Amino acid sequence: MSLMQPSASISSTSSAFLGQSTNNSRISKVSVPASAKKNEIFKCMATPPSDTTVYKTKVSRNANMAKLQAGYLFPEIARRKAAHMMKYPDAQVISLGIGDTTEPIPEVITSAMAQRSHALSTLEGYSGYGDGQGDKKMIKFCWVVYIFHIYLYIPQPPPNFFCKMQLRAAIASAFYGKLGIEESDIFVSDGAKCDISRLQILLGSSVTMAVQDPSYPAYVDSSVIMGQTGQFQKDVEKYRNIEYMRCSPENGFFPNLSTVRPTDVIFFCSPNNPTGSAATREQLIRLVQFAKENGSIIVYDSAYAMYISDDRPRSIFEIPGAKEVAIETVSFSKYAGFTGVRLGWTVVPKELLFSDGFPVAKDFNRIVCTCFNGASNISQTGGLACLSPEGIKAMHDVVSFYKENTKIIMDTFNSLGFKVQGGEHAPYVWVHFPGRSSWDVFAEILEKIHLVTTPGSGFGPGGEGFIRVSAFGHRGNVLEACKRLKQLYN
Repeated sequence: MSLMQPSASISSTSSAFLGQSTNNSRISKVSVPASAKKNEIFKCMATPPSDTTVYKTKVSRNANMAKLQAGYLFPEIARRKAAHMMKYPDAQVISLGIGDTTEPIPEVITSAMAQRSHALSTLEGYSGYGDGQGDKKMIKFCWVVYIFHIYLYIPQPPPNFFCKMQLRAAIASAFYGKLGIEESDIFVSDGAKCDISRLQILLGSSVTMAVQDPSYPAYVDSSVIMGQTGQFQKDVEKYRNIEYMRCSPENGFFPNLSTVRPTDVIFFCSPNNPTGSAATREQLIRLVQFAKENGSIIVYDSAYAMYISDDRPRSIFEIPGAKEVAIETVSFSKYAGFTGVRLGWTVVPKELLFSDGFPVAKDFNRIVCTCFNGASNISQTGGLACLSPEGIKAMHDVVSFYKENTKIIMDTFNSLGFKVQGGEHAPYVWVHFPGRSSWDVFAEILEKIHLVTTPGSGFGPGGEGFIRVSAFGHRGNVLEACKRLKQLYN
């Protein structure tokens, strides 16, 4: 039996470790008279606790926050990892849990950001607030810089080699060239996760929403915080007023839309986090048609699209009619290692209209201008470098590295007789442990081989009995983790 016995779900008191201790003991200050003789005996008396009054405001707590069942999934995993490391201070703990990139950002990208950063110290290169939607002011940069800098070894290209490009225009060209998405449809941001919350503000508290089950926790948690949901139902591990679209091996990880209750908003991630499944063209055609029939808006998260290995759609806008019903959010995080740099974008087509005919993009622009001052100009320069010919190749190399990790992990679990999903089109491997609690499996693997994974139930009730293993790791760590897994389950 594992020495660690976490509950089947994150405890609702998981944040208690942040609270004050109930232990009332304290170190007392003892005053010793200067005239005291060395051989005198003094009786030490503890200072009695003073009555303190905690000041409280008259502001009530947001009732929606009280609905949340525990700490957010990934900080909870980090907490349990930290507790394990305190218990085993000499253990080499390997983390394949949280999907954080580990490999260095390609130099072709960082060199561009470094030049942009240095330019900010000059009158000519300085810029302040940018446009909330993404720099309208042309960012000085030229791919000729790379040719001279990298191949001819000129350390500082002369100013006349700079040319001007816009990140939004570059995104439109690189990702949506023939799909009818224009520069004005694109909102550059500090990442897809941040945009999910901004979209929730846009949509408001009165909408109903559907989500894949299992799915990225930010969709559900942001809906709870916005007030779109009812109370949490512990018996079924679901919030009221959310439509959970079960995605399982039995239905190919695509929901049976004939049984889905129509909602105002549908959150859909492909390739999916956590299952690693990617929807086919035929499935996405059905999803768009379902949204049209019910007047819904699809929020399509394609943060892992570059990991797709075949001809499956990389954008929802490859599907006819999608511009009338869909928003797409994307990120550079898992392509270029920008999890810390922070850069992404959201596409809100001009064709997408509210029920009164008002353009959704106009309201989203107002939200962005109110809540956001625009992505860092240094990050945006990095994004431009990502979309240069050399940058695109570098991103594909990064993705290929993680996909090789994925194959190593999949081969390991397959050799041990486990049923494994995902991996082919995403950097995640979804492993089934029938009849077992996800948190128990998480604890067993952490306790016995010092390996951090992610319990599937943290992504929704449909994830119970699964764990997610991330391919984001140094190659040596991935190989060592797989060696330990074989020792544990052989």
